[in-house]
Amino acid sequence: MNFRASVLTLYPDMFPGPLGMSLAGRALDEGVWSLGAVNIRDFARDKHRSVDDTPAGGGAGMVLKPDVLAAALDSVSDGRPILALTPRGAPLTQARVRVLASGEGLILLCGRFEGFDERIFDARPIEPVSVGDYVLSGGEVGAMAILDACVRLLPGVMRSEERR
Repeated sequence: MNFRASVLTLYPDMFPGPLGMSLAGRALDEGVWSLGAVNIRDFARDKHRSVDDTPAGGGAGMVLKPDVLAAALDSVSDGRPILALTPRGAPLTQARVRVLASGEGLILLCGRFEGFDERIFDARPIEPVSVGDYVLSGGEVGAMAILDACVRLLPGVMRSEERR
């Protein structure tokens, strides 16, 4: 089985980053898993390639536009779970990681700015998750943590079943 990960981000050059080294990197090189980084900005429709806007219901800051996110998600959606990295999400647990790692892969949506326009959660089956009770600049570091947690559980990666 090949675990497939897609990361939707404004910073695709951050990937694979540390995931290209050590156990995860070896497993990536061996084809145990695959990683695709998708630039959200490629799905913007205006000449400035805008990806952010004010929140639809009002509020401070800027959020990622739902039409741009929907188009980006539609380009990779194939039944794999979609997780949005947000401090407002449910805390990710090892039990959830085990379930994710036992599947065919996942799609990770990395937030930026003040987060996501909430309409995207109404329009797509997205699970908001948090990697901790703190705020990061974006979801990329959290996406790397989730992928590392999943990849180490894939058969043959750790070379020892007792580390699960």
